[in-house]
Amino acid sequence: MTAIDAPPFTVADLMTRRDRLHGLDASRLVPRLHAGDHVTDPSLMEFMEGLTLRDAAVLIGIVERDGAATLLLTRRTDHLKSHAGQIALPGGKIDPADADPVAAALREAEEEVGLDRRLVTPLGLIDPYVSNTGFRIFPVVGLIDPDAPLTPNPDEVADVFEVPLAFLMTPGNHLIEQRPFRGRDRRYYAMPWQERRIWGVTAGILRVLYEQVYA
Repeated sequence: MTAIDAPPFTVADLMTRRDRLHGLDASRLVPRLHAGDHVTDPSLMEFMEGLTLRDAAVLIGIVERDGAATLLLTRRTDHLKSHAGQIALPGGKIDPADADPVAAALREAEEEVGLDRRLVTPLGLIDPYVSNTGFRIFPVVGLIDPDAPLTPNPDEVADVFEVPLAFLMTPGNHLIEQRPFRGRDRRYYAMPWQERRIWGVTAGILRVLYEQVYA
C-alpha cells in the first residue's frame, strides 16, 4: 500500500494531507478571525469587540501507535487559577524569548509534560483560534516520537493521555453544548471520550483541525 492509499487517521495519511496545513512561518499568515469561540457562538462577539489579543501557542501532537494515529492531551490540575481540571493541549502564552509560535509550543510542551522538543517534528500550523478570553492561539501540528518519555509537571498537569485521532476527527463526535455565560447561554463544541470531557477551546481547535485537514 502506498502512502497515498493509506487508510485515514494514520500518520501516513496525515502526511498526504500536509499541504492543507499552513507553513511553519506564522508571520506569513494573513490575520483573520474566522476561527474561534465567536464562530461557534456569534453572541460572544459583543464581549470580544475591542479586545487586545494576546498570542499563545499549543501543540497538536500526533503519535503513531500500532499503525493508527493518536493525539496527546493533558488534564490540568485542580488547583490552577484558570481552567482547572480541564482537558487541554500542551501550550501557553508566547514569551518574548520565543522565536515563533512553534518554539513556544515546543517549550510549553517540554515544561508541562517533559516532552523533549528534539523528539517532535513540526509539520505546520492550522488557522489561529481566537478565544473569548482574548487569546489568539496558534495550533502547531507535529509528530511525536512514540518512544518519547513524558514527565508531567505536577504543578500544572494532573494527567497525560492519548485519544485516537479517528474519534476526534469524526464529525458525529463533535457535539454542540451550551452553558450559562454572562447572563446567556453560550454554545461550544464538546467531544466526550470515555470518562474524559473535551470541550471549549480545546474542542474548538480540534474542530478547526477537522475542517482544515480532514473535511
